[in-house]
Amino acid sequence: MSDVVLSCQNLVKKFGGITATGNVSLQLARGARHALIGPNGAGKTTLINLLTGVLPPTEGRITLEGEDITRLAPHLRVRRGMVRTFQINQLFLSMTPLQTLALVVSQQRGLGGRFWSALGRDRAVAERAEQLLAHFHLAEVMDVPTEYLAYGKRRLLEIAIALACEPRVLLLDEPVAGVPAGEREEILQTVAELPSDVSVLLIEHDMDLVFSFANRMTVLVNGTVLTEGSPEEIAADPRVKEVYLGHGEEAAHG
Repeated sequence: MSDVVLSCQNLVKKFGGITATGNVSLQLARGARHALIGPNGAGKTTLINLLTGVLPPTEGRITLEGEDITRLAPHLRVRRGMVRTFQINQLFLSMTPLQTLALVVSQQRGLGGRFWSALGRDRAVAERAEQLLAHFHLAEVMDVPTEYLAYGKRRLLEIAIALACEPRVLLLDEPVAGVPAGEREEILQTVAELPSDVSVLLIEHDMDLVFSFANRMTVLVNGTVLTEGSPEEIAADPRVKEVYLGHGEEAAHG
């Protein structure tokens, strides 16, 4: 079995005359904790959109578990084990965390949308939902409609939904974006405790989270890879300090 679970080779994305992604190659190792960083406009989200099928590449190739998925539809990539979260919550505000997770678990297990009956009749669905609620610090608010949850709890629910899809590859798109400082610790702890068999690619501008989480880092600048290495190598690289770390957090969105 290959040690590389997700890779892209020479990915290019052009919007008219603008090259948003220029010959990006990246390999995500099995079980990796890999961070993708870069200043505003570096092309991080565009790259994630290419990897997940939201955008078709102009050139290049994407493989998942050794299979070419370059032209595969996004929902089929999810079925094959590639799941992402978003910078902005994609949640059902009128549903509770328990209802939401039961729905996702039911669909994952081929029960369709019959999660109301599944909660009562399928003990395995209820048990899995309860496990996720406990792991993501949501048990105490499991019956509260999502619209009334604190923003940090919504972010935790979003990551719990992603894990309910049983991913082999998880793409975390700025999990602490917009979360007040007092609510970040739960998210940082939860991200650190993600299952070791799930390979994670993290986009994040919070450098405390990046350096506490990642064992590998890729730096994007102007749609191209500037460098890649261990957190220690990235922190010591004068080019990274010049174009990114030295600019402060306000330059880190994108």
